[in-house]
Amino acid sequence: MDGLTTIERDAIAHAGGAPMLARTLDWSAVNSGTGNLAGLGVMASKLADAFAALPGDPCLVEPAAAEKVGIDGRVSAIEHGRHLHLTVRPVAPVQMLFTGHMDTVYPVDHPFQAITQGDDGTVNGPGVADMKGGLMVMLAALEAVEASPLASRLGYEVVINSDEETGSFSSSALIAEAARGKVAALTYEPALPDGTLAGARGGTGNFSIVVRGRSAHAGRNPHEGRNAIVAAAELAVRLAEATAPGLSVNPARIDGGGPNNVVPDLAVLRVNFRPQDQAEIARARSHIDACVAAVAKARDVRIEVHGSFNRPPKPIDAGAARLFDLVKLVGGNLGLEIGWRATGGVCDGNTIAACGVPVIDTMGVRGGAIHSADEYLIVDSLAERAALSAVTILRIAEKGGV
Repeated sequence: MDGLTTIERDAIAHAGGAPMLARTLDWSAVNSGTGNLAGLGVMASKLADAFAALPGDPCLVEPAAAEKVGIDGRVSAIEHGRHLHLTVRPVAPVQMLFTGHMDTVYPVDHPFQAITQGDDGTVNGPGVADMKGGLMVMLAALEAVEASPLASRLGYEVVINSDEETGSFSSSALIAEAARGKVAALTYEPALPDGTLAGARGGTGNFSIVVRGRSAHAGRNPHEGRNAIVAAAELAVRLAEATAPGLSVNPARIDGGGPNNVVPDLAVLRVNFRPQDQAEIARARSHIDACVAAVAKARDVRIEVHGSFNRPPKPIDAGAARLFDLVKLVGGNLGLEIGWRATGGVCDGNTIAACGVPVIDTMGVRGGAIHSADEYLIVDSLAERAALSAVTILRIAEKGGV
């Protein structure tokens, strides 16, 4: 580990002494699927207790209002868990943001609930990599920084939300506000098994499009009906025609219909868009408007569009490139090969980058098979990634930025 200062070596030793595996297993034993409000409440309390080891007062923030469109076309509120927010030394000369999520993709009735420790240095369990292990890496790194003589130079906010896996609709505003004025941010999604980080990310937009037609008897007077299923299907085909190298369009589902002898008067089309840049978002919006207008006129139906481009694309700009170079340098000092590559996935790093803040959003553990019953964490990466974060944070604090 050449090139490390005494302060950095002490921080690495401090992070390595944290009970990282035990805490990760304890947190992963709590089912905190996004819709499991009781489990999220337990998880939030555990995290508030753990992060109370840092200066500042962890508080649980009520979720912002969010909506969903049901299969009946009605709009209703979505309930979410509370989000953890912590502010430390808000007037320190260097300000950073650290984010993660407490929710998982496994609902309370999912069969994948058990944790298994393997003989190969891995742990299999729900959320061990995505991202209970990442939260532990964040905490261990920050505790190590707090034990350092450089701690007084650094102020920061921590946001751990409860709804990242379903789009962060009730927490994006909180994250964006916390990102304000920060020199850099680290988010603790898992790295790939070989340690590769996510670089540039595309954006995403999810839409529920409600089509209202007119019912009629399918045999006696079908000409008097306005078939909402047909209109939704035509709309799906038209929307998909916008697919290009910079934009993927995925009409994913149509809800609606009824008995075979009734012309259906309601359909709900669900569509996902993946734009690579802001220009593609603008093109997609124009395309949605044009397609809706054309189908509404041609099929004589009413169409309501619900949804948004909730996560903008995350390019690697000059600031992000400098932050990646710093992490690569720190990795080299620790004997780690740090690389990154673009990905089509999205996370809260997209929101942070849109605020003009350099961010690396895969500073968590090494692991794999996330969002499946084979999800695993490489145990040695807990201490490894905590050291990587701690030294990176200390260098940003000492330098005053990236």
